[in-house]
Formats: sequence, structure tokens, C-alpha cells
Amino acid sequence: MNELLVQHQPWSRQQRRRVFWPVLGLVAAAICAVAVVGLAVGDLEPATVATATLFALLPVVVVVGAFLWLDRWEPEPGRTMLAAFLWGGGVATLGALVVNSVVAVTYGEYTSSVVSAPFAEEALKGAFLVGLLWTQRHELDGLVDGIVYAGLVAAGFAFVENILYLGRAFDTASIDGYTVFVVRGVFSPFAHPLFTVFIGIAVGIAAQRRSVGARIVLPFLGYLLAAGLHALWNASALWDDDGSGFIAVYVVVMVPLFAGMLSIALWQRRREQRVIAARLGEFVQAGWIPWYELELLSTMRSRRRWITAMKTQYGRDAARAVRTYQGSVTELAFLVTRLRHARADEQDDPRLAELLAAVTRTRAHAVALTSTGR
Repeated sequence: MNELLVQHQPWSRQQRRRVFWPVLGLVAAAICAVAVVGLAVGDLEPATVATATLFALLPVVVVVGAFLWLDRWEPEPGRTMLAAFLWGGGVATLGALVVNSVVAVTYGEYTSSVVSAPFAEEALKGAFLVGLLWTQRHELDGLVDGIVYAGLVAAGFAFVENILYLGRAFDTASIDGYTVFVVRGVFSPFAHPLFTVFIGIAVGIAAQRRSVGARIVLPFLGYLLAAGLHALWNASALWDDDGSGFIAVYVVVMVPLFAGMLSIALWQRRREQRVIAARLGEFVQAGWIPWYELELLSTMRSRRRWITAMKTQYGRDAARAVRTYQGSVTELAFLVTRLRHARADEQDDPRLAELLAAVTRTRAHAVALTSTGR
């Protein structure tokens, strides 16, 4: 155990030492997104591209907001969430554009739309999730984290793709750009996230398994489900001229699946609350947190009220310190739960001592700021 503690370095120090490559990756992904837009709509008038971007932005704000709301118990690192969005909007869209264009030229538009697009796009989007699973598994605390990261990757992909579709639609007299917006932005803004969420769920489950085989098989099964649903969705738009096949798939398949995924996400969010509440009682017994904070930390509503009260009485710095303390407690609760689920010895994991120290440090800082005047 002592050897592990000596070798382990605080996550903050690890992140500082590794800051170059993540920042370089974000820049590269952003460049890919710009390249995609430039290649696909670079010949259009700037005003047309601006209009398409504005209309594409409207649904993505709703979609991203929904996934951020789902992630409120333990918000994921902002840099990683931004990387997920840029990967979807940059790397995945650029790769898909190249693959689908080659297939369209070689085998035709139908094959590109029904075969190439679903399997290539879901593979490229899912690559980010699989990368997280193998390189930052400690960031995945379960289904909710997998769903959130999958949703952000898919939202980035859909955002750039919508710019392409809307740009061409607004530039072509024979296609009504507003109709394209209604179909893609109003009736099916969650289409891409719904496909990729299957991979996210599989990755979230795999992250809780100690078996290497599970970390290989589960994401692959999730990928097959995502690509299969995506292929069905694309094919339905080509079955007939009057759109009846598309509407049938939308009503019979997509709407129930969306309702089911929403139910799973909300159920998992409530489950996280129950898990945290159970751990908080243990933390009180262990002397890690005081008993009078149990109710303040048990629900999202009580946490918000606590932060609001501290902001009103002591200012923004105090409210920010309390929020940081709440996050440390939550992270500790998830870590203990994950270690028990994996049947690992809690005392042998250096992260436990580190997070305990973080809880003590952040609480001391919050108390210092809320025990004095402004």
C-alpha cells in the first residue's frame, strides 16, 4: 500500500503534466470541424452559411443542455466534455465525410446512406467513448456518464452535419431550408444522440467490470445496436417518395426508443441520488462529514438551496467553495461505490486517501469563507 501511495500523484498534478496533449487534441478537433464546413459549404455565400449555422445552433443548445442537466450530480470535467463535443463535430464528421464520399462514388448514394454512413459514423463517434474507457476509466462512474459523453459526441456531430444539410437546403431553390430545419431540428434533434447512446450505455456498464473481455465485447454490441438503428433510420427516408416509411419508423421505433432511453437516464439519475444518500450516512458514521450536513447533501434541491444561501450571505466565492466541497463529497461517494462493486480493497486504492484529503480541504475552505463576513 505504501508503495502505491508513493507512486501515485494527485490528479491535479497529473493533469498539469499532461495538459499539452489534451489542448493539442482540442485544437486538432476544432480544425477538423472547420475543415468539414469549409469543404462541404465553402462555395456558398457567407450569409447562407451563417443562416445555416444559426439554425443548426438552436437544436444543439437544447440537446447539450439536456445532457448537462442529466450530469448535475457529478459534472464531468469541462475539458473532457468539450473534447467529446469537438470530437463529434470535427474528427468524426471529417472521417465520415471522407468515407461516405468514397463509398458514394464507388457503390452509389444508397449504399453510402444505408451502409457506409451508419457504420462509419457510429464507429467514429464511438471511438471517443472507447478511448475514455481504456484511458480514463476512472471518469466513468456508470450509465449516466456513458450517456452524457455519448450525447455530447453525437450533439457535436449533428451540429456540424446540420450546418451542411441546412446550408445546401437554403442555397437550393428546389429544397425548402425551413422544412429541413423542422425535420432535423424540431422533430428529430435527438436522432444522432439516440443512436450513439447505445454505445455510451455499453461503455458505462463496461467501466464497472473488471473483465477485459467485457470492455471489448460490450462496446462492440452497443456499436452494432447503434449502427443498426442508424441504418434503419436512413433507409426509411429512401423507401418511398411520400415519406410514409420514414413517418412509420419515426412513430413506431424512434419515439418509443427515445421514451425508453429517457426513462433509463432518469432512473439512473435517481439511482445515483440513492447511492449518494447511502454513502453519506456511512461517511457520517466514519466521521468524514458532520451529521448536520447529511440533509444538505442528500438531494439536488437541498444542495442548490445551500449554495444560494451561501451566495446571499457571504458572496460568490463562498458559494463556489461550497459547490466544490459538494463535488468532492459526490466524487468520493462514487469512488467508494465503484470499488465495492468491483470488490476491490478500498484501503489499497490511493484515490481514496486523495479524495478524503480533498473533502477535508474543500470543506475547510468553505467553512473559512462562510464563518466570516463578506
